[in-house]
Amino acid sequence: MRIEPLTRLASGDARATAKRRGSAALRAIAVGGCTALLAAACLDGGGSAASDRVEIRWFVGMGAGSDAPTIPAQEQIVEEFNASQDEIELVLEIVDAEQAPDILSTQIATGDAPDIVGPMGIRGRSTFPGAWLDLTPYIEKNDYDLSDFDPALVDFYQIEEEGQIGLPFAVFPSFMYINLDLFDEAGLPYPPQEYGAPYVDAEGNERPWDIETMTELAMQLTVDAEGNDATDPAFDPENIVQFGFGNVFADIRAQSALFGAGSFVDAEGNAQIPEHWAEAQHWYYDGMWEDHFMPNGPYGDSDMMGAGSWFESGNLAMGNTHLWYATCCMAGFEGNWDTAAVPSYNGQTTAKLHADTFSITADTEHPDEAFEVLTYLLGDAAEQLTATYGGMPARISLQDGYFERVGAENFEGQDINWDVAVDGMTYVDTPSHEGGMPNFLEANAVIEEYGTRFAQEPGLDIDAELEALREELQVVFDAE
Repeated sequence: MRIEPLTRLASGDARATAKRRGSAALRAIAVGGCTALLAAACLDGGGSAASDRVEIRWFVGMGAGSDAPTIPAQEQIVEEFNASQDEIELVLEIVDAEQAPDILSTQIATGDAPDIVGPMGIRGRSTFPGAWLDLTPYIEKNDYDLSDFDPALVDFYQIEEEGQIGLPFAVFPSFMYINLDLFDEAGLPYPPQEYGAPYVDAEGNERPWDIETMTELAMQLTVDAEGNDATDPAFDPENIVQFGFGNVFADIRAQSALFGAGSFVDAEGNAQIPEHWAEAQHWYYDGMWEDHFMPNGPYGDSDMMGAGSWFESGNLAMGNTHLWYATCCMAGFEGNWDTAAVPSYNGQTTAKLHADTFSITADTEHPDEAFEVLTYLLGDAAEQLTATYGGMPARISLQDGYFERVGAENFEGQDINWDVAVDGMTYVDTPSHEGGMPNFLEANAVIEEYGTRFAQEPGLDIDAELEALREELQVVFDAE
């Protein structure tokens, strides 16, 4: 496997984008004469390995864990593991999140790959296709107990032609964030909090909770400076002060997943635009530029809409995003909010999932010892680490009390229905919207360029834009 050194930030991850809005100082430790690019290879992992111990390097930076408040807890985990046995020396390598993809790429390319990388999201793993060890034989060899995980989440990490490249650790289900105050002001009933339940309007009529119903609600909840909603002929789209719906911190793949799981890569590895994703793009574009019920680029980047953190601004009635948004980005929200089920499309509901785990590199020289450390991180250390990173534990036995802690720490006095988040994991997007693509970074750059035009320019021919996107992706795929 040949992996070229990377030249741009790999993550593009919505969580990374959100965290950079108000991030604390990040830690990248270089020792002696190390360059920034090779800093990871020179980190002090909390003590040198004893001569009779196998050294296992744990690389942190491709997701959570490089921000200063999380570092002491990770150091404690390493100290406790090393004290618990005398055969393995776990060495912690924490690098700056901005530099992590370049550093990891260089280490892999030069034969100096770490043994374990994580926590890492789907997109981070997809950046390095073929770089991860198939855990299947080690699970079988150690008779590793998977019964504490939802089988669907275990299958989520089963990647065609790569195998079981991870196991569940922290999950971030998606759901609808509902601004109750804006609904109350408009005199509109709230959306359902149970999947499969209908929307009941003010007259008591039942409607399917689907994209069509949500669109009608979103237009009634989009208001201009004169108080006219988007259904009113007098509505002024140049002076909107409140929007009805928005997919918060989402690129076009995440947007399109609302209409169903899909991929820009077909079964033969060629570029494609799934039909339902094309339909999603038409709906989003019309929603921004013609029906005006969701923020376009200029509105979305404005201070009125929280410079991208739309729901936090208080000026969005319905937002679709993940659990991590509640803990990372709601500090500025004033008012009352609750959850709701994700609406269906063509009778199918898809609640896209973000999920973090640890993976073992395929080039590790000590796979058995690395697997032992992995099971420690996923087992004995899981409760402390998921709390440190702010994720919902994937282990069923650790989920009791999680949402009570989240509510007490972030939303005291509000009765949030967190069951909606848990129930949404039945409807995860498989394949993931963050899944792999050939020549991933270049492909992602092409997608981002399309997304910029899509959000910033009115009057586009979306069919032509999507065909151009497919053609550009094919060129990038062929160049891998």
